[in-house]
Amino acid sequence: MLSAILAYAALPSLAHADALPSWNDGANKTRIVRFVEDVTDPASRNFVPPAERIAVFDNDGTLQTEQPMYFQLAFVFDRARALAPQRPEWKTTEPFKSVLEGNLARVAASGDHGLVALVGATQGDATPEAFSKVVSDWLATARHPRFKRPSTELTFAPMEEWMAYLRANGFKTFLISGGGIEFLHVFSERVDGVPPEQVVGSYVKMKYELRNGRPVIVRQPDIDFIDDKAGKPVGIDRFSGRRPILACGNSDGDFEMLEYGTSGPGPPRALIVHQDDAAREYACDRQSPVGALGRGLDGAPQRGRAVVSRKDDWRTIYD
Repeated sequence: MLSAILAYAALPSLAHADALPSWNDGANKTRIVRFVEDVTDPASRNFVPPAERIAVFDNDGTLQTEQPMYFQLAFVFDRARALAPQRPEWKTTEPFKSVLEGNLARVAASGDHGLVALVGATQGDATPEAFSKVVSDWLATARHPRFKRPSTELTFAPMEEWMAYLRANGFKTFLISGGGIEFLHVFSERVDGVPPEQVVGSYVKMKYELRNGRPVIVRQPDIDFIDDKAGKPVGIDRFSGRRPILACGNSDGDFEMLEYGTSGPGPPRALIVHQDDAAREYACDRQSPVGALGRGLDGAPQRGRAVVSRKDDWRTIYD
């Protein structure tokens, strides 16, 4: 999939062919193309210089399948199980006890405090290089429970095409996630065409030290920044230094990012990718324990946010 996208991106002359072949013809496909044509036309009153063409995309649920569990959360659970023999106290300490027993309801009941404890205990005291190796090894073997494919193969073809189309027209695309930024660095460029410096995510504290006379950066067991909800606009500004003119998400965790993306001058645009295709992927919104979408749907058109239906707007889901 990625090789085809890169080939397309390298051929601007194809810009007037079907830029989004995985999308069904309709209002949303037309809206996307017209927006790009409008902001890239020097004769348009809505022309945006290339340096200001910032597009931000949520990751989980927007660019790839997030059901029935965020795949980075699955990594945390698997990591806890792998480290458990070295930490016998986890058998009686929550939320580790519930993870080891497979009681995900009790893990969820531990809330953000429990998740922070899990992340800190399973991902601290490693250099970024060592952590990347652990993530790469896990990605090579972990499989989605329904589709039996690696999570990095469950990216949505229509979204990958859209980002490639934007980049071919002078946009800089940013990947935005509540998940850990170093985890995303392992695959963002290979899978999504987004280089590490354009990834915005949560991160732990880091410490510089010498190990065997070699200078290294070491991950600490404490969360430094959570890039979710109101944190997403903060992370976008911190990493890009600009307000995006296009924002795309799929859940209420993206609400503030979408709000931020439609509040600037010029022709900002925000789109919500609705999980409504149970046959080919998943259907869920307001009551979903993962990726709930309710607040974002309420009054979306009045707020300047189009809703993309996977069932109706996408010709295909995966490559």
